[in-house]
Amino acid sequence: MEYTVVSMKWGKKYGADYVNRLYNMVKRNTTLPFKFICYTDDANGLLPEIQARPLPEMDLPEGPERGWRKLSLFKKDIDLSGRILFLDLDTVIVRNIDDYFTIDGDFILIRHWKPSKTQGIGETGVYRFEAGAHADLYENFMANIDEVKANFRHEQAYVCDALSRQNKLSFWPSEWMPSFKYDCMRWFILGLFLEPKLPEKAKMIVFHGHPMPEDALKGKMRGFKKLFRFVKPAKWLKDAWR
Repeated sequence: MEYTVVSMKWGKKYGADYVNRLYNMVKRNTTLPFKFICYTDDANGLLPEIQARPLPEMDLPEGPERGWRKLSLFKKDIDLSGRILFLDLDTVIVRNIDDYFTIDGDFILIRHWKPSKTQGIGETGVYRFEAGAHADLYENFMANIDEVKANFRHEQAYVCDALSRQNKLSFWPSEWMPSFKYDCMRWFILGLFLEPKLPEKAKMIVFHGHPMPEDALKGKMRGFKKLFRFVKPAKWLKDAWR
């Protein structure tokens, strides 16, 4: 079996350091042979071990991006083969991830912590699929962009709806994929006194919204949430996120 880890980087939100850290975390935490591909609009600063590729062509209309570009990984003519594990750049790997490549399932992703009609039932921060298996997701989106965007807030809600209708959707064990925001941070005033916890069975820590890993490492909140949510520096991140 051929195993490939794929990430995407476009715009200015994440620098090359996020991609390099992700590669290093995968390398430290798997015993399986793999290649690492980053589709990006700026390959400057990436480690030589990372295969940098241009972003797949995708004619998107103006408006909030909301992850729609990730659908281009399902294109028929994209040069991917074997079993693909996609990782968002802010994913933090804390233990061995061999099981992510070998566990049974067609399309496997994170179960959403707060599923809803607009958010969907799954998170596509970490998902696995067989290369070339879901070209219909991309083709239907491109043929019906306005309709899809009217019905789904972002790419992950669209993917979950389409694949659940096809009975091809499954989820990682929840204990593998805790949310830093919901499962690691302490609630309310406790965040001033207690370090965020590292769940015992976690394999990856999922970051979404704020704080980002660099903020969690410093014990920093941004925006209005800093008025009522507090976080001490997560010291265990220093060893994991590098």
